[in-house]
Amino acid sequence: MKPYSTFIKYSTALLTLAVIVIACNKDLEEPQRVGYTPVAVDEKAGTWKTYVLASSDEIEVAAPLAVTSSEYTAELSALKGLASNLSQEQKEAVVYWGAGAAYRWNEIARELCARYNIPPASNAEGKYPLPDAANPLADPKFPFANPPYASRALAYLSVAQYDALVSAWHYKYKYKRSAPSKVDTSIPVALPVSALPAYPSEDAVVAAASVTILKAMFPGEVPYLDAKMKEHLASRQWAGMNVTSDLTAGTSLGNAVAAKVMGKARNDGMGASNNQTLVAAMIESAKTRGIKDPWISQEAPLRPPMLPNFGAVQTWNFDKATMVKIRPAIPYVVGSAEWQKDMDELKQIQNKQTREQARIANYWADGAGSYTPPGHWHRAAANAAHEARFSEVRMARTLALVGTAEMDAGIACWDAKYFYYTPRPQQFGLKTSVGLPNFPSYTSGHSTFSAAAATVLGYLFPEQAAKFDAQALEASVSRIYGLIHYRVDCEMGLKHGEVIGEYAIARGKADGSGL
Repeated sequence: MKPYSTFIKYSTALLTLAVIVIACNKDLEEPQRVGYTPVAVDEKAGTWKTYVLASSDEIEVAAPLAVTSSEYTAELSALKGLASNLSQEQKEAVVYWGAGAAYRWNEIARELCARYNIPPASNAEGKYPLPDAANPLADPKFPFANPPYASRALAYLSVAQYDALVSAWHYKYKYKRSAPSKVDTSIPVALPVSALPAYPSEDAVVAAASVTILKAMFPGEVPYLDAKMKEHLASRQWAGMNVTSDLTAGTSLGNAVAAKVMGKARNDGMGASNNQTLVAAMIESAKTRGIKDPWISQEAPLRPPMLPNFGAVQTWNFDKATMVKIRPAIPYVVGSAEWQKDMDELKQIQNKQTREQARIANYWADGAGSYTPPGHWHRAAANAAHEARFSEVRMARTLALVGTAEMDAGIACWDAKYFYYTPRPQQFGLKTSVGLPNFPSYTSGHSTFSAAAATVLGYLFPEQAAKFDAQALEASVSRIYGLIHYRVDCEMGLKHGEVIGEYAIARGKADGSGL
């Protein structure tokens, strides 16, 4: 049984959590392994179900040069020169990118989310100017990578990587061109060589797909992203892993797949997610549901609510009718005996917060300047898949399942937040030291994101399910310890997130991957 159903007994569960947390925190450290070797190459991955592509052969990849051709022989000769006498800087790049393409580009994306997770400041007129995608380096810089934005950016990145790799696997096993060092054994290699065909290059596919998505999501980072891609592709030749035509074909395929994924992104409703004209009607509707004290900004000057229409953005693993069906009911409202019990608990914590409660609240804060809860869970997913030594395509599948669940969790949670428009504890005099979110209270975003991710990760790594559940439970209770949320926000957010995660699992079970 998931711990979410017994959340009311969390204090007992936390007594046994310390050992698990130590293990969890170790897992959040980046794995160090030189020469990453997958346990399997997943040769059938070209048949797996894609998200945006209609099929793995929707985008055509031309047949490669024959290994007996003079052109290919010249490529081998050039590769031999590039892979010889490496500088220290080149060796370091080989090791860095050798950890895995999807692994590294997810890491880069998380770092960008953290860099841009800074809420715009007010101007002299007491207004909050919006970041402008057409002028991304102006003040305030575009984007403000808040939790919903981060969940969306990471979801589209992971989907593009996954679809592009499924397509690449199709063509790898269609053409079956061996790795260069298997054709010419005199080529020096700096990384392990597997049985995986080399054409098109999986690293080039991921790099191109990732850069296309990230340039759209972070348009002020184009030079940085171009430089990272250049280094990534070069590292494959310094390592003796790919000839130029492997990289060229992979780059072309990755670009084409990402263009299709961005076509979906441009029409998912994100452009209307900050529509402030809807707020007045949302508040009036919430009042009809018994909300006598709707949420209001606690900042001075008052800051407009964050992304009030994000709940209208297109979901991945269920439709809008389903989202309404699974929207959590609100068990009680301000002024009820149940609410007073929650408030009394928060007052007690405020007056006698323990050092352990403060540690948990701060560890899971994931506020401004962090890559937010979705990034936190992407890191956990990437590290778990890395430790399991998943193939490149299975790593991407892991991140896509978690990423789409996280984006769905953000959309569904924001739908609930603005449906009920409930006030935060700070409207009744409580103070917090972990940052004050600028949106309604019910339900807890941390709880919803965390339960969705933990549920998916428990499916992917069943031997670690209890650990991920414990992490989600601690992330959730951290918002009580931080005086950010009432208990009901967290309890119902965990239940909601678990349901959302199950929809991603249903997709995973039907994608043909065998897991």
